[in-house]
Amino acid sequence: MKISVDTGMCIGSRTCALTAPNVFGHDPAEAVVVLLDPEPPATEHEAVRSAVRHCPAAVILILGD
Repeated sequence: MKISVDTGMCIGSRTCALTAPNVFGHDPAEAVVVLLDPEPPATEHEAVRSAVRHCPAAVILILGD
């Protein structure tokens, strides 16, 4: 799995960081998501998929599985 995040469109809700904290973080200064692991291990895939589904700005993309 490879992930991409459009930080320019991120609204800083932190839903992703709460859903998959090993993959996503939050930059409080910029109020946007920080991608901690662009190729997370299989153990994180379900959490990443949940973060994608729940992102209110729809800025997280799964590029490949």
